[in-house]
Amino acid sequence: MFPNLKVVLRDLGNILIVFSVLVLILMIVAVIFQEFFVLNSVFYVASFSFLLGFSFRYAFRGAKETELKHAMVCAALAWLVIPAISAYLFVSVERFSILDAFFEAMSGWTGTGLTMAHPSELTRTMQFWRSFMQWVGGVGVIVLMVSVLGRRPGTGAFYLYKAEAREEKIKPSVISTVRAIWWIYLIFTAIGIILFKFAGMRAWEAINHAMTAIGTGGFTVTEESIAYYHNPWVEVAIIPIMMAGAISFIVHYKAMHGDLKDYVKDIQSRTFLILLFLLLIPLVAVNYFFFYGDILTSLRFSAFQLISGITCTGFQTADVHAWSGAAKMLVAIAMIFGGCAGSTAGGIKVLRVFIAYKGISDAVRKAFLPKRAVLPHKLGEQVLDDKEMNRVVSATTMLILLWIIFIFVGVAVLSYVVPREYSITDIIFEVCSAQGNVGLSTGITNKWLHPAGKIILIINMWIGRLEIIPVLMLFRSVFKGFKP
Repeated sequence: MFPNLKVVLRDLGNILIVFSVLVLILMIVAVIFQEFFVLNSVFYVASFSFLLGFSFRYAFRGAKETELKHAMVCAALAWLVIPAISAYLFVSVERFSILDAFFEAMSGWTGTGLTMAHPSELTRTMQFWRSFMQWVGGVGVIVLMVSVLGRRPGTGAFYLYKAEAREEKIKPSVISTVRAIWWIYLIFTAIGIILFKFAGMRAWEAINHAMTAIGTGGFTVTEESIAYYHNPWVEVAIIPIMMAGAISFIVHYKAMHGDLKDYVKDIQSRTFLILLFLLLIPLVAVNYFFFYGDILTSLRFSAFQLISGITCTGFQTADVHAWSGAAKMLVAIAMIFGGCAGSTAGGIKVLRVFIAYKGISDAVRKAFLPKRAVLPHKLGEQVLDDKEMNRVVSATTMLILLWIIFIFVGVAVLSYVVPREYSITDIIFEVCSAQGNVGLSTGITNKWLHPAGKIILIINMWIGRLEIIPVLMLFRSVFKGFKP
């Protein structure tokens, strides 16, 4: 087991080194806003992370090449260690309790957006840190590490890339792919800042909200999320940035190179838009009849919440807790579906929803065909035989089943600790929001929530960001080692 542990710790060391540099950026913000008392805490966190990371990297520099099993365990471990170290800033600067600080950091890095904070009461440095966590976490801290420290293409780099729930390759090598992703990300962030400024936000708000919108994170620097503005132009400006964050970076890359039709041709993008349309119609109708009584008002607030949910962003303009159970369940379904694979969005991903649909529809079709008939299975531009299709459908079914199991566990725990004013629908909504890395809330998540409720939501956020398998591999390696 020890040689395998060396590989994991060496790669974790590289991640911590990159993380320490990210933390140092906060010093610039603290100086600009003259929050000099924050500097010591930032320096301590950056120094600790760098020294620990450098120690791991130097001590285990001779470790063997990274394999998929190492990358999976490293990813699960990194997404615990980075939030744990980040939590110190909330404890030392904002006087959060340790559990609340860890919750806030986990919510930030996983791009969830559920919060224990009153954003307007935070220092500017910590407001920026919350947004910055979601901006970096949207693409992935491991992806950033590969792009910064990657020296040469190789299977190790690809496995680390894959462990963070990514498989798409824009360019031949993983390193060139992740660098292309970051350029696209920067472009959309800049577009978001400009749009939000013109829509009526102040410059500071536009910068922070652009980072959390394209990162599909949902943290804000204002109270009441986007409802603070009561401005339809702000909502209209945010929607395309949320949508951009939920579309695969491969599609964006092709579009930026002249193939705009790919937004429609891509099977994921089409499925995403179809699901959005299919959920929007009943949601608008339910809210019209049971809550708003006005079709345009229902369309405005239903559409924003639904898009925020299915893109896994978590910006909020309505009191979802007051909505009917049916309306909340429709948004919960959207949060479970999530955005496209290869985007910053969470959830099961619409690609898996499409695969599950194809598996069911092909099985039904085959039942009406002769026994010897060969049924080709088409997934986008790919044509698969029965064996390949069964493998893909089995893997998808397994992940969906695991998703449902962990949602059930979250709901079971939360139902014992939340006040009785919250219905089972509210609880399901909150757990789906946490595991889908969304951030929409019925009000359950707050600093007065029972510690068991906070812990289970932290677990839901963690496994949701990593799509469960790396977490299971981490637990298996702890108890059984790396043996088959």
